[in-house]
Amino acid sequence: MVAHIETVAFLGLEARPVDVQVQMTSGFPAFTIVGLADKAVGESRERVRAALSAIGLGLPPKRITVNLAPADLPKEGSHYDLPIALGLLVAMGVLPPGELERYAAIGELSLDGSISPVAGALPAAIAANSRNRGLICPAACGPEAAWAGFGPDNAGGLLAPASLIQLVNHFKGTQLLSEPVPVKAEETGLLPDLRDVKGQENAKRALEVAAAGGHNMLMAGPPGAGKSMLAARLPGILPPLDPHEILEVSMIASLAGELVKNATRGDAGKGTGGTGGIGRRRPFRAPHHSASMAALIGGGMHARPGEISLAHRGILFLDELPEFPRGVLDSLRQPLETGEVVVARANAHVTYPARVQLIAAMNPCRCGYAGDLGRACARGERCVADYQAKLSGPLLDRIDLHIEVPPVSVADLGLPPPSEGSAEVAARVAAARARQHARQQDQGRPCLNAELTGDMLEKAVALDAAGRALLAQAADRMRLTARGYYRVLRVARTLADLDGMDAVGRRHVAEALSYRRTLPGATLGAAA
Repeated sequence: MVAHIETVAFLGLEARPVDVQVQMTSGFPAFTIVGLADKAVGESRERVRAALSAIGLGLPPKRITVNLAPADLPKEGSHYDLPIALGLLVAMGVLPPGELERYAAIGELSLDGSISPVAGALPAAIAANSRNRGLICPAACGPEAAWAGFGPDNAGGLLAPASLIQLVNHFKGTQLLSEPVPVKAEETGLLPDLRDVKGQENAKRALEVAAAGGHNMLMAGPPGAGKSMLAARLPGILPPLDPHEILEVSMIASLAGELVKNATRGDAGKGTGGTGGIGRRRPFRAPHHSASMAALIGGGMHARPGEISLAHRGILFLDELPEFPRGVLDSLRQPLETGEVVVARANAHVTYPARVQLIAAMNPCRCGYAGDLGRACARGERCVADYQAKLSGPLLDRIDLHIEVPPVSVADLGLPPPSEGSAEVAARVAAARARQHARQQDQGRPCLNAELTGDMLEKAVALDAAGRALLAQAADRMRLTARGYYRVLRVARTLADLDGMDAVGRRHVAEALSYRRTLPGATLGAAA
């Protein structure tokens, strides 16, 4: 007899079905796992053996073979423990096979028989639900998996036991497991407010434009000018995630283990676990400049999502931009253009979404005080040129807004807080985005102005004669690339939306062109 239990293998955000086949035959006692399993899966033999022993069951002295089919699909992770244990329980006659045919299962077993949380519960639940199967997952992952919406038509529903003995008792009818309910994340604490920023009116205006259209932005200025402070206040003026975006963001966070990262191993055994909550705040990721390419883009041994995917539908903030390795920065070029990352490996190609808003900050030079005769270093223009040369022209060409952030004067610091804060700016941003969505209702799912391409851009931006003449003249003098030309149009469209206007005028083009200026202290013609 061969026992069959379904589980999943993750290939990017896709959860592919895997058939766990367990067979017990006469022969020399052995426990073998086959099917292209990695070391974590191979070590499940000892975890499963100990967990069964903890509930009073011992493996019979037989030859046990576990096959993970399809055999040519890589199997990675500890979530295969639970389906292997369930397959053994069916093969030993402890559980009836008919009951488990309606479920897929994921979960890591502890030596005491408790079921520990694993990454990817939400994608696994969605995949199981799409095949009309229920899901068995750890208790800590239950609130997260419940967002898949297991309805009454589903054959199995959702089970989230805290231990293996609870699951056995449920199927034997001596204990009833209640179905978990979805939980919203506790978004405690107020986001930083723009009212805290004194001075920097031009930079705050650019931040509003970036938020309204989803544009990338680069801020350059001396240390202490407020660049990081401004970037930290961008989430407070962005609208919350819509339901479709919540699902996209949460699936990536689930696969990375972010939704259950607060669930400790001990808590999972007690049935408390983490919240598994899903919130509406947009992601804000700020990796250190020492981050590797795999950490930023994704990859590694198991091709995990990187910071750019964890920031999907949110903000990727890169402080001290030139301090990042140039190869790492150049690897951002394709994702910023296409909105996705493709991690290529010899045995698979994994695709992760990466539709982010890039906000970057940098000093004008290594010493940070270019143009300040009292504090600039002796290298002068060479210090500026060497520092800014770390940024390639093609990368800068993908950034819509180039903003100079001057130092804040003592007079500005002594002023009272501005009357306008994040709430007022957020209202204008929401109104501008509503105009964008209304204009694109016939295009399927609306996109932001920063994502407009081809015919959609041509229809959205109908320049008058004065605006077209100004843009043509500026494109020649500033030596705009084709990409830079269209990015100016997108920014101009956003400026018109902020003004509540259908037509894009000359003044909108003029302001958009002002955001394509070169960085202070250097001439970057390619960036223009």
